[in-house]
Amino acid sequence: MKLVVAEKNIAAQKIAQLLSTTKPKNDKVYNTQVYRFEVDGEEWVSMGLAGHILAPDFPDDVLFDKKQGWYSVTEDGEVLPADIPDGLARPPYDTKRKPYLTNGISLKGWKVESLPYLTWAPVLKKPAEKEIIRVLKNLAKKADAVIIATDFDREGELIGSDALDMVREVAPELPAFRARYSALIKGEVTAAFENLVTLDQNLADAGESRQYIDLIWGAVLTRYLTLARFGGFGNVRSAGRVQTPTLALVVERERERMAFVPEDYWQIRGLAAKEGDEFKIAHATARFTDKAAAETAFAHVEHAQTGTVTQVTKRARKQQPPIPFNTTSLQAAAAAEGISPARTMRIAESLYMAGLISYPRVDNTVYPRTLDFAGVVRGLADTNPALRPVAAKVLAGPMKPTRGKVETTDHPPIHPTGQGDPSSLDGGQKKLYQLIARRFLATLMGPATIENTKLAIDVAGEPFTASGDVLVEQGFREAYPYGLKRDEQLPALAEGDVVDVRDLKLEAKQTEPPARYSQGRLVQEMEKRGLGTKSTRASIIERLYQVRYLKNDPIEPSQLGMAIVDALHEFAPRITTPEMTAELDQDMTRVAEGQDTQEHVVEHSRTLLAGMLDALIDHKDDLGDRIADAVTADAKVGTCPKCGKDLVMKTSAKTRGSFIGCMGWPDCDVTYPVPSGVKVSPLEGEAAVCPECGAPRIKCQPFRSKAYEICVNPQCPTNFEPDLKVGECPTCAAAGRHGDLIAHKSERSGKRFIRCTNYDECGVSYPLPARGKLEATGEVCEHCGAPVVVVETARGPWRICVNMDCPAKEQKPARGRGRAATGRASAKKGAAAKKSSSKKATAGKATGARTKK
Repeated sequence: MKLVVAEKNIAAQKIAQLLSTTKPKNDKVYNTQVYRFEVDGEEWVSMGLAGHILAPDFPDDVLFDKKQGWYSVTEDGEVLPADIPDGLARPPYDTKRKPYLTNGISLKGWKVESLPYLTWAPVLKKPAEKEIIRVLKNLAKKADAVIIATDFDREGELIGSDALDMVREVAPELPAFRARYSALIKGEVTAAFENLVTLDQNLADAGESRQYIDLIWGAVLTRYLTLARFGGFGNVRSAGRVQTPTLALVVERERERMAFVPEDYWQIRGLAAKEGDEFKIAHATARFTDKAAAETAFAHVEHAQTGTVTQVTKRARKQQPPIPFNTTSLQAAAAAEGISPARTMRIAESLYMAGLISYPRVDNTVYPRTLDFAGVVRGLADTNPALRPVAAKVLAGPMKPTRGKVETTDHPPIHPTGQGDPSSLDGGQKKLYQLIARRFLATLMGPATIENTKLAIDVAGEPFTASGDVLVEQGFREAYPYGLKRDEQLPALAEGDVVDVRDLKLEAKQTEPPARYSQGRLVQEMEKRGLGTKSTRASIIERLYQVRYLKNDPIEPSQLGMAIVDALHEFAPRITTPEMTAELDQDMTRVAEGQDTQEHVVEHSRTLLAGMLDALIDHKDDLGDRIADAVTADAKVGTCPKCGKDLVMKTSAKTRGSFIGCMGWPDCDVTYPVPSGVKVSPLEGEAAVCPECGAPRIKCQPFRSKAYEICVNPQCPTNFEPDLKVGECPTCAAAGRHGDLIAHKSERSGKRFIRCTNYDECGVSYPLPARGKLEATGEVCEHCGAPVVVVETARGPWRICVNMDCPAKEQKPARGRGRAATGRASAKKGAAAKKSSSKKATAGKATGARTKK
């Protein structure tokens, strides 16, 4: 039996389907899915690893012995030497308070005193996927050979190397091979398994070097920043070797914007027309920096009604087709279409696994000569009707692919495979696939021709100009319309023609500060500065958003993000510079090329970090004060109407829920609830203060729903809803008494619910969606007898039974906005379905059906 080890389950399944000479059989070893198939009568089995099966970590302690020196002990009793510098204090210590131990230093708790030791602590690999390792070893014992078929890059080579290490523990002599492919399609995969190679240990070591270095830097800096000011609004302060200089780029741009001094200038612009065909004109002096000169020129033309064409100039220019996509250019192009870099990579990975595109993590911008261009184009024409006309033109030739400046031999640039079924794609998948497919076709086409027409017009003795661009030959633009400006067609005019002039205006303007980075532009800047890799840049930006160092797009740094960068730049400036990170990345590249060793590179990184740590620890309190001020500034949502101090977002230590509280506490007890399940941000300007009660107004962004603005004060008249009778209580009726069911909005919490007037006796209460006008129908549910109401939503009226435990909701799937599959059918899942349905309805996605009024 041959064992094939892929990086993910879906890749293992795809490989089995592509290689098998018979239909693969799904099987399970323990609880893990595997695929059994035959290749020319030989038994094969493939399995996926779910990514990294081993994770780097630190031991709990570093210990010291006079004979043995510094060392650590793993859970299995293995002794790991620790190369801790002589300058760090050794036991016995004067105190037994942690992190100090009688025979060493504890690394388990987060203590500032342990950070210098953590910098030099040994790194060990712990099982991250114990079940998968168990299955891997089980199959390895029965195999004749193992073939590593993980993705071919540093990360994939490391994953494969770790898997092979686990195999060697139970089958040390088992022959091992490596299959390298760039697309999960028949030809590529078959060729890879017919031309097996050995695993590249240098490449794996480079990947492991990055793992170790990022763990060490991330752990030390994150613990340091967190300990510098523990507490506040979200405790952990994240930092990292690449993350911090990336944040510094954004902060640097924001500082440039803040320091920018705008300069005044003036423009004279208006409209001209010939026989009703209008076009824009502007004074030949594009920007007047002298106000008097601008006013003088405008006085000449203010009442002018005609102008004379003095010159017509036409010039054609060629626009060359784009170069092939690599990871960075794909992320930038997708970001321009509204897909963030992190989401782009997630979608691209799914398209790759489906066999629709080639491997998406590449630097290469030159197609290999072996790529079957015509075959891919024909495949696009067959599987994508929208591309059929342009594909036919490409096939008619000549096909001359464009070339970028970066040429590597690992993977080709990102391109469609021309195989698979793209018709099943939707949303972001379809959008990204079309971008990749059209880019590929564009790289095989000729240039576009754009004709520029420029007019010179005399208006009352003042020179004016007009310009227009027209696409006269589509060329590659027929396939790739992205970023194409609309035609600006000027009417056919000749020298001496008179045009009507109107709406001339003198406009006062100011120069603009440097533009903020978009996510796509930041990815490109990171590549330019040598920050991160094609595989990590998108996730680094996403992480900066998650820890609230960045916000919005174009990207703005938060006050916390700016404070951290400013403080680190003052006390340990090299941490914030790209140069040091790029230096370490170059070290890792040398490991991949066999020119350096993993041990040397990791030790070099430890030395760099240790050289900065002393200064950071000395200024821990200074940095902590800055973080505290920044966190408060980021959390501010308004001003307290009672005492005038800041109102900020806080987290309850008891419930972990969010609320708005006054910074004057405990002297001022003003607090307001926050809607659950929404992202809250303060408003600016006049909209930030409620005109009715003076409390702050906030913007609430529900997940996948339209944002709305509210006053935070539940007792504000703008939040008041009159009580509404929706029916009679069936429980009270059964007990022989009368009880009304009243829909009510709490003035304390802002939550809405229906409750019986005899609630203390019957306990009948139903939750309601947080928003939407309610309307009583006078009807009751045929299944449970609870009232039926109509809720007005952004999508129209919604008719629901208010009872979340209604039996009908266990019988059929919910049909709310999220279309949650809650009532799927089996007795085993009944309770879970019931719970899910209740949660969805409570959140405003209630089970029910739309109704027409």
